[in-house]
Amino acid sequence: MSKWRPETQGLVLGLVLFNIFVGGMDRGIECTLSKFPEETKLWGAVNMLEGRDAIQSDLDRWACANLMKFNKSKCKVLYLGQGNPKHKYKVGGEWIESSPGEKDLGGLGE
Repeated sequence: MSKWRPETQGLVLGLVLFNIFVGGMDRGIECTLSKFPEETKLWGAVNMLEGRDAIQSDLDRWACANLMKFNKSKCKVLYLGQGNPKHKYKVGGEWIESSPGEKDLGGLGE
């Protein structure tokens, strides 16, 4: 019979509590929402104005529904693909800066 080590129990409990806390945060979101302990990503395809409007609407809805305040200095828009229209987005009434590349799980996305 193996015994659990205290560090393992804390890690497991932390992940369980994280999943309970963020489990319902994506209700009503049209785009894709990826949730991690250190960050959350909202993304979607934008080939027409409807795609841009869906992302902006989801940003507004998600923050309002979950009573979240964003650290705007850490919010970035990353444009991918050729011919991307590079639409602008707002969080809390302020424009979000774009970035040519961002670190993601140790790798650089450009």
